[in-house]
Amino acid sequence: MKQNEAENKLLRIGQLAKQTGELVTTIRFWTNEGLLEVKEYSQGGYQLYEPSMIERVKEVRRLQNEKRLTIAEIKEQLGEAKT
Repeated sequence: MKQNEAENKLLRIGQLAKQTGELVTTIRFWTNEGLLEVKEYSQGGYQLYEPSMIERVKEVRRLQNEKRLTIAEIKEQLGEAKT
């Protein structure tokens, strides 16, 4: 697969925010906190996310709203879900 094809399947931060109803600043904060993973960077420097991060964003928001977990608790919860 060519790099341009791979980039087309990945989401820029604004696209991820729009598809999840979150703010770009929230996505950026969660990424900096380690809750979301940047797959790669575009030639223009955009953060590119895999489509699976859509569900991750929704899960982070659900854990914040329903369970009132802190960022550290969410990170721990998501880490347990990976294993």
